[in-house]
This record gives sequence, C-alpha cells and structure tokens, in this order.
Amino acid sequence: MPSPAFSPLTGHLTHFEAQALSLDDPRPHPHEDALMQLGHAVLTETLDVFGDTALEDFQTIICETLIGAFHSAAQRIERDADRARDELNRLSRDFDGSEIADSEMQDATRKARAADVACLALEFVRDAAAASYTTATGEVWSPWKGHVKASRLTAAQIEAKDALRTAKARKHAATDPGATIVAFRAAPQADTEDDAHRIFDALNWAQAQWPDMALATTGAKGGEKIAIKWAKQKAVTLVLAKADFDKNGRAAPFRANDELIALEPVCVLTLANTLNGTRAASLQPFGPALNLGQKAAEKGIRHLAVKAR
Repeated sequence: MPSPAFSPLTGHLTHFEAQALSLDDPRPHPHEDALMQLGHAVLTETLDVFGDTALEDFQTIICETLIGAFHSAAQRIERDADRARDELNRLSRDFDGSEIADSEMQDATRKARAADVACLALEFVRDAAAASYTTATGEVWSPWKGHVKASRLTAAQIEAKDALRTAKARKHAATDPGATIVAFRAAPQADTEDDAHRIFDALNWAQAQWPDMALATTGAKGGEKIAIKWAKQKAVTLVLAKADFDKNGRAAPFRANDELIALEPVCVLTLANTLNGTRAASLQPFGPALNLGQKAAEKGIRHLAVKAR
C-alpha cells in the first residue's frame, strides 16, 4: 500500500491537505506545489513551443483554451459534487435507520468529498497556469462563462447576470451580505505605465473607502485589463459584464454599461483616454467610458474620472 502524501505529524496542514486526509483514501493526493508546478509547466512549455514561430499569432487563443480546459474540468467535477450533495440531502430526509440507507449515505458523502478535493486540485493547476500566462504575456485570463472562486492566486469572478440576480434578491432580504460595487471602464489605449500607476492609485483609493468592494468591469483590453490585474493582486471580487457583440453588435459596449449601472455601484471610475500625453494627442477619447460616466451622472451615482497627477 502506498504511503500517504500528507502526514498529520508534519506541521500545519493546508486546507487542501486537510480535505485530502479526510477522504480516508489509501491513495496519495498530489502536493499543492506539484499541482501548481503542473500549471506553470503547461503554460511555459506551450509558450516556448509556439513562441517565435508561425503559430505565435495564435498563442493567445491556444493558451486561454488550455487554461479554460482546466476550468471546465473543475466545473464539471463541481457539478458532480453538487449532485452527490443533493443525493445526500435526499437520503438524510428519507433516512429509515436501515443498514442499506446508512451505506448509501456514506457512499454519497465520500463522492461529494472526493469531488470537492479533485475540484480544488484542478483550481490550483488552473490558477497557476493563469498566473504564468499573465507573467509571460501581460494578458489576464478570465472565463467567458461561469465564475472563478476566490483563491490565493486569483480574484473571484462572477458573471454579471448572476450578480444582477443576487442584487435583486438582496432587495427582498432583511440584510445585505453582498459586496459594495465599484464600476470601472477605461480606454483600450490606456495601457501605458502612466495609466497603470494612476489606475492602481484610483482603485487603492476606492478600496480604502469601501474595504468590502467588488470591482465591476467589462474585461476589455487596455486599462480594464490593468484593473483586473489589480483585483487579482488584492484578491478583490471581480464582477464581469462582458460586451456581447454577437447579440448586440456595435451597441455591445453600451449594453455592457447598462449592466454595470444595474449593479447599483456606489462609485464609477472612468479613464476615457491614455494619460500618456504624446499618445493621447493623436487619439479620441473612448466613447463607452464617457458613456458610463454620463449614465452614472443621470442615475445620481458618484463618478470620478481618473486623471494624471
């Protein structure tokens, strides 16, 4: 019989180690470091193979698809765990004290716990791969659908539609357990070092004002990708209201603004043009960012434009 990967006598257990030990499975689980190394290796090897080749132009799609595969697998396993818990609830409700019922309950419990640990393991791989992707390319991976639970490596990401449903539910609740929303939109050209410094300054200020803040953005390239990097570093919940061009065409960025406003943010931050003076002189302000500021003013929502020092 193989020796267990973790020993309760080796010091403080991480959450993952404790979960794995609770399974009472004689087979070892991979260490967290090994799972994270796998994620780093997958992305690093992929970039090494495709970089400086004719396929380099497609490496963004390839890398994001690979990370998305780990995310998709984690979601599938999580659904298995949910089904096992539903079965466990049914068995608990109908429990008659028989040996068969007791055995079924134990089996459902084992399935749910095993799936939880497997899901957590894949999240380590996914998050490490996403971190390597950001380090190597400067791009930030985010799922098109679904959400990423908060971890030490990434901010939680919640689809705007889910967040909107939650916000509506809170109106009918006695208390509001949700985060305070701060919305942010920025121009694609706002991706210089000057922009990054001021975006971080603005978001640090917002977090000081509302420590429980969640950052709502569309995830567009440029300044909003910089804001997502800030959220990841600060482990701040990220609400994504992505522009759906297939459904809304050229109006998609403005429909996304409607979703951001519908989240009822306490503050809207915008950066309509790069703060690099040389570049800004030859570029027009970004219409969707200006539009969000205008919509905030119409709704009486506090609006602050990010400016140079």
